[in-house]
Amino acid sequence: MTTESTSNVISSERVEATAVYNQAGDKLGSIDDLMIDKMSGQVRYAVLEFGGFLGLGTDRYPLPWNMLKYDTSMDGYVVPLDKNVLEGAPRYTQEQVPDYTTDYNRRVNDYYGVTW
Repeated sequence: MTTESTSNVISSERVEATAVYNQAGDKLGSIDDLMIDKMSGQVRYAVLEFGGFLGLGTDRYPLPWNMLKYDTSMDGYVVPLDKNVLEGAPRYTQEQVPDYTTDYNRRVNDYYGVTW
């Protein structure tokens, strides 16, 4: 991902596949998708692809967008999470994307302790 830009916006195409690290510098996975609020146009979740081996058996973990901070030195996003926190987090397979209902959003945000 090229970070040499003066713009405050970025194409979702450039966000997808960007690496995600924890604060210790361990790579957790990469962004598979963005979930955008239809009414406000705001990104609500970055869906982290995590687990598995060589892309097989990976699950998707919706992370509240405001948890991610871009780190130019790592050319990726950093989240304040350890791998063991993700192991108990809400997740789904690529084939079974849930409906992002109010209840589901609350479940995800409550898990991470994020208000919405």
